[in-house]
Amino acid sequence: MTVAARLAELGINLPEPAKAVANYVPYVQTGNLLHISGQLSNDAAGGLKGTVGADVSQDDAVKGARMCGVNLLAQISAALDGDLERVVRVVKLGGFVQVAGDFEAIPAVINGCSDLMVEVFGDKGRHARSAVGVYKLPLGFAVEVDAIVEVR
Repeated sequence: MTVAARLAELGINLPEPAKAVANYVPYVQTGNLLHISGQLSNDAAGGLKGTVGADVSQDDAVKGARMCGVNLLAQISAALDGDLERVVRVVKLGGFVQVAGDFEAIPAVINGCSDLMVEVFGDKGRHARSAVGVYKLPLGFAVEVDAIVEVR
C-alpha cells in the first residue's frame, strides 16, 4: 500500500506546511538526511495550547502530538516535492511537551506522533526518539516534535 493510500485510509489530508516564524527554515536536507524543524500541535481549528497536567488532559495532549505528526508529514512532503514514497526511514523524533511540574507521562504523549509515523510508513516509521517535558513552548502550544528522516 502506498503512503498516499495509507493517509487516505486514515482520513488525513495534509495541511499547507507551516512557514517559519523566526530565523530558521522548515527543513534542511543534507545528503540523504532530511531534518524537519519542530512542528507544533497546530491545526486549522487553532490547535492545542496550554499546559499538560494542568489545563490540558493527557488524552488531548496525545491528539496534539498526532497533530505535530501530521504537520511533520506536510513538511516532509513539501521537502520531497509531494513524493512521500521517497522516505526510506523515520530515523528520530524529538518530542517536547509543555508540562505542569508533576506530569510525568511525557513518553505516552509523544506516542501520538510515534504511532502515526508507524501507521503511515509501517516498519519504515519505527524510529529512535526523545521525549522531554518543558516549562514553555513557542506561542503557548502544548506539544512540539521535530524529525530526522532518511530519504532517497
